[in-house]
Amino acid sequence: MFRITVMLTALAVVATAASSSSGYAADRMSVFVSIVPQKYFVRQIGGNIVNVQVMVQPGANPENYEPKPRQMGDLLNARAYFAIGVPFEDAWLGKISALNPKMKVVHTESGIEKMPMEDPLFGGEEAHSEGGVKQGTVKAADEDGRHHDHGGLDPHIWLSPPLVKRQALTILGALKELDPAHSSDFEANYRKFIANIDALDTELKATLADMQGRRFMVFHPSWGYFARAYGLRQIPIEIEGKDPKPGQLKTLIEYARQEGIKVIFVQPQFSSKNAELIAGEIAGRVAVADPLSEDWMENLRQVAENIREGMK
Repeated sequence: MFRITVMLTALAVVATAASSSSGYAADRMSVFVSIVPQKYFVRQIGGNIVNVQVMVQPGANPENYEPKPRQMGDLLNARAYFAIGVPFEDAWLGKISALNPKMKVVHTESGIEKMPMEDPLFGGEEAHSEGGVKQGTVKAADEDGRHHDHGGLDPHIWLSPPLVKRQALTILGALKELDPAHSSDFEANYRKFIANIDALDTELKATLADMQGRRFMVFHPSWGYFARAYGLRQIPIEIEGKDPKPGQLKTLIEYARQEGIKVIFVQPQFSSKNAELIAGEIAGRVAVADPLSEDWMENLRQVAENIREGMK
């Protein structure tokens, strides 16, 4: 707590100084988002009218991110902050909004019922035995070795096209409220975006049509909503944010062989060591599935193709 207080004091000083020297053209509304995929969503609706800045930079982890002083300064010029419910917001959203009380905070996750984190292999009764873990809890280690709890609920709602449509409606409403003069532009952009999401959804359903009920293996359990949308099930390697124990690794390897899994998905924000180990044991391969990719549509297409190829 002391560390955060001291940092906030320093940030406030930098932010105050920055407010007089930084800023954006008057004809562009400056807004912040938490993660990179949100930049794509807001820009699809806001177009060139909106300047979108991302808090959690590419390659960083949204579970333990700490804002940079320059970002805090830029926040003083922001008209809105689009939150999405990622863990770093729990520690920082109240503090950064306090630096700019006039900034509108938009909770794009509002109205979306989040599903519990789950571990099909090591949850449930196995949680009470050696090597088991408690179902519904997933944590990620930060640089100091501490672990962050998602509170039992999966925050990765941006990886499901149907849920992104709901977020898009929230974004539209906020932009129209902030800039009524451009409401018709925002609405036209929104309709185009929704049509593109519907086309993507149809394409993904076709790609994964004969994969119903199949399971795919990931390091970090980011793809639960995607799996639910397309009749799949993810099997995570990471257990409560920790590397699996030898016995758990053995179980994962045996399960992958049993299910005919040939691709292990990793993301750039986490180590791929254990995924590579499992892939070697099953004569499979490791593929990147980055939940924080800015090219949201193409990323989901590629993940679906990799899942299909990995189950043949």
